[in-house]
Amino acid sequence: MSKIKVAVVGCGSISKHRHIPEYGWNPNVELVAFVDPIIERAEHYAKTYGGKAYSSYAEMLKQEKVDAVSVCTPNFLHAEVSIAAANAGAHVLVEKPMASTAEEAEAMIAAAKKNGVFLMVGHNQRLMPPHVKAKEILDSGKLGKVLTFRTSFGHPGPEGWSVDGRESWFFRKEEAIMGAMGDLGVHKSDLIRWLLSDEVSEVAAFVGTLHKEGTQVDDNATCVLRMKSGIIGSLVASWTYYKGEDNSTVLWCENGVMKIGTHPEDQVIVELRDGTVERYKVGAIATNEKQTSSGVIDEFVASILSGKEPRISGEEGMRSLNVILAAFESQATGKIVSL
Repeated sequence: MSKIKVAVVGCGSISKHRHIPEYGWNPNVELVAFVDPIIERAEHYAKTYGGKAYSSYAEMLKQEKVDAVSVCTPNFLHAEVSIAAANAGAHVLVEKPMASTAEEAEAMIAAAKKNGVFLMVGHNQRLMPPHVKAKEILDSGKLGKVLTFRTSFGHPGPEGWSVDGRESWFFRKEEAIMGAMGDLGVHKSDLIRWLLSDEVSEVAAFVGTLHKEGTQVDDNATCVLRMKSGIIGSLVASWTYYKGEDNSTVLWCENGVMKIGTHPEDQVIVELRDGTVERYKVGAIATNEKQTSSGVIDEFVASILSGKEPRISGEEGMRSLNVILAAFESQATGKIVSL
């Protein structure tokens, strides 16, 4: 079988740390093109991995016949580039948040369907070993029904992560559209939907810019969610956890509590009401400081090779996006928003 020809559009931090190296490690992939408006960035990867550098994705799609495209651009371009790639007959892996609006997300899903290609969204939280283990434990039923939860994702902000530091597009509202919620919150709405095998039915949220200066994008959000099954919980996204990253989830259940990502060595801890404590060392959750393989690229490539729809499909990405959009609506209207 010949290798899957892949183009990466956008050569910033997510490409540098995740997409490009993970494609590089995958024996079924040939990286054929890199695109970035700052052409030197694209040229750097073309030199390292082979392939050609382009400053325009439209030009690249005209020149190259690619099987798949990773869309790692600023948020406002996700839909535009994904749709163009699908129309060129390429499978699409798009970073989160998949789009800026529900309409964009729908258009992306429609473009993939029309062209008979896959659309996958880079929600890596589902693939991280502690979360996979937690889901297995939840599904085993030993904890009984989940009653309440809290899930949070915070770090000191994109200035430490982005290749452009404080000058990053993450802080420019016209390019980012949304801040901590689009960056981190959407990861947690995806995680909680998947962990609980449940959908969010209502959202009440406070979303604001508390500390980052000179930007209109949100740097903090606290949301209360009610799930279809009646479970209630909180979801927090923050760019002002200056003492370090938190990506933890706690689920309080009928028979005990499960803590994920709260302890440096024991990534999953189950404390049952009868006094038993189970500790699982299953491998860390990837952090900005400590990049472990996200699993996203392998999952994407495997779905192309098997011809099976990705588990983290465009539809799944859209459901997770809709939770975040509802939080912004709740902040704007002061009302609880039903999904």
